[in-house]
Amino acid sequence: MLKFHQIVVRKFLLIFIALFIVVGGIVYYWTKEFYIQQTRDSLLQNIETISFSLQDLSHLDSIAQKTKTTLQLRLTVINQEGQVISESHKDKKTMDNHKYRDEIMQANQNDYGYIIRHSNTINKDLLYIVKKYEFKNQIIYIRLAKELRSIREEIFSLGSKIVFVLIIFLAFFMSVLYKLSTNVEYEMNKISTFLSSLAKKEKPNYIRSDLSLEFHDITKLLTKVTQILTKKDKRKSKFTAKLQESNQQKDDIISAISHEFKNPIAVINGYSQTLLEDENLQPIIRQKFLTKIHKNGTKLSELIDTLRLSIRLDNGHESITLIKVNLYELVLDIVETIEVNYVGRKIIIQGDKNTFIRVDEALFNILLSNLIENACKYSEDEVFVKFDENFLSVTDTGIGISKNNLENITNKFYRVNENSWNNSLGLGLYIVNNIVTLHNFTFNIQSIENEGSTFTITIK
Repeated sequence: MLKFHQIVVRKFLLIFIALFIVVGGIVYYWTKEFYIQQTRDSLLQNIETISFSLQDLSHLDSIAQKTKTTLQLRLTVINQEGQVISESHKDKKTMDNHKYRDEIMQANQNDYGYIIRHSNTINKDLLYIVKKYEFKNQIIYIRLAKELRSIREEIFSLGSKIVFVLIIFLAFFMSVLYKLSTNVEYEMNKISTFLSSLAKKEKPNYIRSDLSLEFHDITKLLTKVTQILTKKDKRKSKFTAKLQESNQQKDDIISAISHEFKNPIAVINGYSQTLLEDENLQPIIRQKFLTKIHKNGTKLSELIDTLRLSIRLDNGHESITLIKVNLYELVLDIVETIEVNYVGRKIIIQGDKNTFIRVDEALFNILLSNLIENACKYSEDEVFVKFDENFLSVTDTGIGISKNNLENITNKFYRVNENSWNNSLGLGLYIVNNIVTLHNFTFNIQSIENEGSTFTITIK
């Protein structure tokens, strides 16, 4: 396969050659006609000159020889009867009668006679011009002839000069064309290399060409396409990273759910199997085992309820019923329930016993349970619950939350992996945040690592 500049040079060369042949043919025939016309006019002028120089027909032979020598023309003088009375190139006595020659007959009808034909007398192609004159009451025909060979030589000489000029022009034109085609090829190679880099995901950022407006627009468009692809790749990378993070989070969630469900199920299966296999268990132990089974069954039910609540909140299907609730009694009831599971942990309530707020009691109970239990999980000291009619806060002095985790901790299924206690579904603060939003309250978290956290709800 040829290169671009080779194709261009070849095509233009073929076009130039075809054009040269056509134009050359036209110029040749035009030049030939021009020279024939010039020769014809010149011969007519020479005939006029000869006619003026005639004084006596006896001098015709000397004039004929002089014309042959000086002008290198053939001179023939013919009388009215067609007899040759003077000839420069042959013995006039041996020549045929010319009365019915075409050029003589034309001269009788027109100002002059004209013909191109082969002369058997001198065996050459000649251009003949004949003009009729009346000389001393006699009609004579003065005929001059010139070899076509000399005309062709003049045409060839002129044609050679024209061809030489055209060759110089062609050489210059081809050099310019070659330079242009190589520049175009260079730009195309540059674009090809750029596109190959794109195909290889190397993502070059910029390409530019000032060879022509078309190349400038093409490279500008390619640069724009590259920038778009780069942005898409960045978005794709971010999306892939998020997807990987989501997959990891999903795996963690499945692991957490499995862990959360596995322990109660294991307890239920273990105790129930013992009850089934040992019919002689003491009533006290049997009662203890049944209590364990019941508590773990309740825990499983609560886990399922938590998952269902998160789904309802996520889909916006959860509605609220506002009633007037004693906040102190609500907090006290939750604290007493949680303290049973965290022996030795002190939960201090700071607030007026007659504080009333309008909330959905069931949802707000879940909200408070999550906040207070989380505080107990991540703290080894006291947990403070403070409130009045305008706010409620839960403060612990535990491990705290890092800045990065603080930004995501209210997201669904988000779990703080670096915490030592990690058997959580990651739904607690997500549910809290959604319940706060349903009540048109505001939720704020302040935390310092290794010092503690404060979760504040502003009640409007």
